[in-house]
Amino acid sequence: MKKVAIIIGGILFGSGLAISGMTNPGKVIGFLDIFGNWDPALAFVMGGALAVYGLGLLVIRRTRPSLQLPDTTADPVSKRMAIGSAIFGIGWGLGGFCPGPAIANLATLRYEVIWFVPMMLIGMFLAQRIFRLDT
Repeated sequence: MKKVAIIIGGILFGSGLAISGMTNPGKVIGFLDIFGNWDPALAFVMGGALAVYGLGLLVIRRTRPSLQLPDTTADPVSKRMAIGSAIFGIGWGLGGFCPGPAIANLATLRYEVIWFVPMMLIGMFLAQRIFRLDT
């Protein structure tokens, strides 16, 4: 059942990215351009995703109170997280892709994504080796 949920989740995620236009790097760059021609579309997509997630979590907590959810207080914001977030943001702004939309865009065979995804994977590989990350 878990594998079916993962498959359905992946299909929904990819479809939602494509339908909302978030596979278009121009939309993402427009969202990040707060001092220029700002496009709030990504904020609405994220807000919608958070609302659906929040509602789903509420339903799960009420219908299955014995379900063990992750402890979100165990790992506070660290210096490493702040630095990694900044580096991620720079890459996101320069490339116009974050990992999910980049992988979804592989189907388009656009040259930007053909270069971006392998470089993203190399960056992840190097960061894990250089900083000896266990996850």
